[in-house]
Amino acid sequence: MKPTKTSIVSNLILGAAAALMLGACGDKDGAEDGDNTGGSGTNDPGVGTQGGVELTTDLPKEVIEGSPKPKGIKNLAPETKKFPKFLVPEGTVNLAKGKKVTASDDYPILGEPELITDGEKETGEGYFLELIEGTQWVQIDLEKSNPIYAIVMWHFHGQKRAYHDIIVQASDDPDFKEGVTTLFNNDYDNSSKLGKGNNQPYVESRFGQLVNGKGTKARYVRLYSNGNSANEMNHYIEVEVFGKPE
Repeated sequence: MKPTKTSIVSNLILGAAAALMLGACGDKDGAEDGDNTGGSGTNDPGVGTQGGVELTTDLPKEVIEGSPKPKGIKNLAPETKKFPKFLVPEGTVNLAKGKKVTASDDYPILGEPELITDGEKETGEGYFLELIEGTQWVQIDLEKSNPIYAIVMWHFHGQKRAYHDIIVQASDDPDFKEGVTTLFNNDYDNSSKLGKGNNQPYVESRFGQLVNGKGTKARYVRLYSNGNSANEMNHYIEVEVFGKPE
């Protein structure tokens, strides 16, 4: 039987509805996976250096036990379920290992700044630096200006919490007044007065947060935060800066 005009239109409508339902299911699955290595999330570092080698790092063990997901945070990114696949030039190393760290808080509540580059990524007391409330920063002196391809940071992964106003900058100026490149900024309302960012707040995990360094040449890396969803303090466990010595 030759299809009528009405039946053709009906079939088209049904087909479109089915496509929309499948698309919605696909989006939901992606959100549940929480894998930020895709290409649509604003925290997605991308693929990195074309033709490069895969970046690897030692990950701390999982210690979270039933911590509730932070609530009331706008535009919260999907939770990361694995370390992203990211390519860097062959010969890239962690330039931050053992390097000097300074902080905006001269008298930390817990820990010392050098914990941030000691290679230890566990989450218990004695492994992290705790700074007072408000916008605070830690700064790593890489001792020499080199291209930076990736930065991986861990604030505190022993609880599902999100840190506010995370800003990562690189510069050759130790005072960060000239030649500053912002590599990550999730201060969506400019509450830290360093400029409004378009990265998303995210839940801390043992996988850390990987930031694309984009080959930015710099000697210093500065990382800001402004409290978190659990309390007003600022914490840093470890920061790795991957670059290629020249």
